[in-house]
Amino acid sequence: MIDGVVTDTARVKACCATAYESGFARLLLGDSFHPGGLELTERLGRLLKLGPPDHVLDVAAGKGESAIFLARTFGCSVTGIDLSAANAAEATSRAAAAGVADRVSFVQDDAERLSFPDGAFDALLCECAFCTFPDKPAAAAEFHRVLRPGGRAGLSDLTRDGPLPQELESLLAWIACIADARSVAEYAAYLESAGFRGAVIEQHDQALRQMVRDVEGRLLGAELMTKLKKLDVAGADFEQAKSLARAASAAVRAGLLGYAVITAGRS
Repeated sequence: MIDGVVTDTARVKACCATAYESGFARLLLGDSFHPGGLELTERLGRLLKLGPPDHVLDVAAGKGESAIFLARTFGCSVTGIDLSAANAAEATSRAAAAGVADRVSFVQDDAERLSFPDGAFDALLCECAFCTFPDKPAAAAEFHRVLRPGGRAGLSDLTRDGPLPQELESLLAWIACIADARSVAEYAAYLESAGFRGAVIEQHDQALRQMVRDVEGRLLGAELMTKLKKLDVAGADFEQAKSLARAASAAVRAGLLGYAVITAGRS
């Protein structure tokens, strides 16, 4: 870490994957793990014009909530990838329990080095994860490679406008999708440089504001339950988490942090 900024990319990716496996993360973020929840996932699916013929790649699929929802809502088939083998295994079990295992599958994979052949998918989405990828140009190039010509890609992600407080540059902030967030223009430029065209942008800052409020409330409740010995969250650092939440809330109010959906077509 240099001047508070994480520089060890392998460490960042490993820590993010481990953190997203944890019960503490689920306690604070719920199953969807991104602002707007499944309502915004549905919006992204509609912008991508998903339907029964489509084979969709869900990048950084976590425990499979969005992939299962998309298959049920739009009738498409979905392959989800996650850097965490534990997440991929749990997501596979959840798809079976939901009765969609014939259309939804999960594997461990790295967004910056996808193992799929060229043109394997009709559409791709990546929710609140692109900002955590250390090599964003490589990830964008991989997105373009695995989509067929005419395929569609969609990102929903945290955006930043200007410098952030130092506490939002820490490893914990990376894990929380904050430290390496970029401006909407930069995200669109990554996609354009990779070969995508016709980027369409929607702002959904309210979804981020609501999520920050929810996390702050859940933190207070979880800390109280832990003190009353009615909840055991191993390894949880409530003081650090509350400090990060307060700083994030202030940055959202100041307009430094926002949330956006970006869709573009593969040329």
